[in-house]
Amino acid sequence: MRLTRFTDLALRVLMRLAVEKGDLPTTREVATAMEIPYTHTAKVVSRLQHLGLVEARRGRGGGLALTAAGRSASVGTVVRTLEGPGDVVECEGDTPCPLRSACTLRGALRRAQEAFFAALDPLTVDELVTAPTGPLLLGLSATRRDD
Repeated sequence: MRLTRFTDLALRVLMRLAVEKGDLPTTREVATAMEIPYTHTAKVVSRLQHLGLVEARRGRGGGLALTAAGRSASVGTVVRTLEGPGDVVECEGDTPCPLRSACTLRGALRRAQEAFFAALDPLTVDELVTAPTGPLLLGLSATRRDD
């Protein structure tokens, strides 16, 4: 199972915001600290805001903050939502697989995909940033601000 780049970036943004204790970082600051292109970060933040996981405040004293729902969000639920519905392999696409009517692989892959998500279900965003990850994220943010 491989996550899309968008989901990977979204998880990194959530993790970065989960460790923030001081001033709210801007989208640009998060992008810089996490070494993600600004335009990608802006799209990710917009989607996370739409899902109610991130709050974006404009103006002086503004920035990005993780919502309470974002802190307690199940990583499995976040990944399922961002990845969207779909099979691991495309059996019915432009060139349908000739085995699709009698294939047992499709069902096995669907079960494996669900097991992947289920393994992430008990983990919350807050739990992603326990030591050693949290202190490392704080260090990255401080290093980027000093540059």
